[in-house]
Amino acid sequence: MGKGVAAVVAGVAIGLTFCAVPAAAAGIPHVRGGETVPVYSYENAVRESVWVQTTLDNDQDGAPDRVAVDVVRPREAAERRLKIPVILEASPYYSCCGRGNESELKQYDATGTITKQPLFYDNYFVPRGYAFVAADLAGTNRSTGCMDVGGREEVLSAKAVVDWLNGRAKATYADGTPAVATRWTNGRTGMIGKSWDGSVANGVAATGVEGLETIVPISAISSWYDYQRYNGVLRSEDYPEYLHRVVNGRPAAACAATVEQLDAGSDDATGNYNAYWAERDYRKDARKVHASVLIAHGINDTNVTTTQFAQWWSRLDVPKKMWLYQQGHVDPFDIRRGEWVDTLHQWFDRWLQGLRNGIDREPAVTIETAPGTWVNERTWPAHHARPTKVALGNGDGTTGTLGGRPGSGTRMWTDAPGLSEAAAVASPSTAVPGRVAFLSAPLTRGVRISGTPTVTLRVRVDKPTTELTARLVDYGTATRVNYDSRGEGITTLTTESCWGASTAIDDACYRDTTENVVTADHAILTRGWQDAAHRVSLRFVTPLRPDRWYTVTVPMQATDQRLPAGHVLGLILQASDNEYSTPQSTGATIDLDLRASSLTLPLAGALPTPSTTAPAVMTAPAPAAKLAPREFQPLLP
Repeated sequence: MGKGVAAVVAGVAIGLTFCAVPAAAAGIPHVRGGETVPVYSYENAVRESVWVQTTLDNDQDGAPDRVAVDVVRPREAAERRLKIPVILEASPYYSCCGRGNESELKQYDATGTITKQPLFYDNYFVPRGYAFVAADLAGTNRSTGCMDVGGREEVLSAKAVVDWLNGRAKATYADGTPAVATRWTNGRTGMIGKSWDGSVANGVAATGVEGLETIVPISAISSWYDYQRYNGVLRSEDYPEYLHRVVNGRPAAACAATVEQLDAGSDDATGNYNAYWAERDYRKDARKVHASVLIAHGINDTNVTTTQFAQWWSRLDVPKKMWLYQQGHVDPFDIRRGEWVDTLHQWFDRWLQGLRNGIDREPAVTIETAPGTWVNERTWPAHHARPTKVALGNGDGTTGTLGGRPGSGTRMWTDAPGLSEAAAVASPSTAVPGRVAFLSAPLTRGVRISGTPTVTLRVRVDKPTTELTARLVDYGTATRVNYDSRGEGITTLTTESCWGASTAIDDACYRDTTENVVTADHAILTRGWQDAAHRVSLRFVTPLRPDRWYTVTVPMQATDQRLPAGHVLGLILQASDNEYSTPQSTGATIDLDLRASSLTLPLAGALPTPSTTAPAVMTAPAPAAKLAPREFQPLLP
């Protein structure tokens, strides 16, 4: 890891080779040996709060909405008239929910000046010649305006901060005097954040704003439709309104009109993709992104699911790098702390300080393949993974096969919304009402699934629509990250490590963590959902007729998983799913035409040719259903 980290964390040392310091860095105190080093006082840093004026007035009070911005920057750099770059985190969570594994909140002194910023970014980077800026998104904490949950107000309120840092927007201190950022910053800005915060970074980058040089979206959203809908399947009723209420910092009456717009625009009744969702779809503007991008995402994230990073990554035509790990909705700081801090340090040094340290020439992708096992690769999906069509076979008439020749005839099941995921994937060799199962032969060699699987189903349905749910399952005993645990794959310890300088109020020390692993006889690799009436387009509903056959493709979540020899790959099909969505069960009965249905895998390796019957796969008895049929409880992104 970098020299600065080694100074505060004993017992960890990773050597790095840096390029020569560019001429432009000569004489800059915080640059030595090709990297930034901690030379400035954190305790004596300038701490100030300003309000940036936006171009919007969505709370309709007749005044431009203002974004509250808290700044920590090195005093010595200002005294030397050195203009420094900025690390910006724009968040709705600074007063309601907290940031990081320890849910830290902003703290202020009696005058309203910032005294504590959540997370370690200011502690670590301010002594190294960066300013850290934390912005309250419109309608949250001390900002005016109204939170519109991923929409124009949210994105442009954060963009206004980048504009202010580059001299294109006005700001004032609490007493109304002008606050001019260009006196101390060169305008080069990097945005970072996990979950909602990282989603904002994606949205601002998609505006193409000048001065935003890099973003680090962690477990972040790139399409709010895909976060709140699964291809027409409703994730939770009144989800945008719920999210607004959680983070809202304004009187309810001030934002009543915005809440009404969220309700009407999101259109729960149809599940359609419309203008409301297009405004919150950053992928369509990926061509406008000129900032470099460092993505981090859990392969088993069931909150901000993996299509969010996969479809964003594939559209970006900029310098980019990515970390993928086996946890759920977790920050890599709490998985592989030293290496992640070092990666951030090099990344920001490269794109904000202009230091040619070689990180942009390293392998682009770092992947955790098993608990504690990491590999570096040049691209993602894996360059040797190829789309492989896998037939669905008859098997023994109860459990079908994967691979070989397609089957004949049909399989039938009836929607069972009370069927839990655990019960659906357990005991695939036996009949379970409400699901059908297909199994590969035991693998003769290990295979890798890297990318986005899809299931093409030829179905006849006796209702105008039904939800279709598909799961890929690895049947075989292995030690895996327990991403379904409370910590989503990590356990928080009682010890601490420190990552930067501290004050009496804002320390840089955080509880250590370790991976939570479990040995189990099967694991779900990925899931997918599709409303059959949205098979033609997500923009409108096309009902099914009960006397006709239709082809419906169920896209699954992107994944990258390795299955060893001896394991069996399973495909489990259901109708509605009461654990990952709000069931809109129609009670449909579904006929599946085996010959015209198939699974497509982004596969490195090959599945063996199955025998005429599927193998007998035994699993531990399924636990009692975690959920009775109920409404999905919303999550915070």
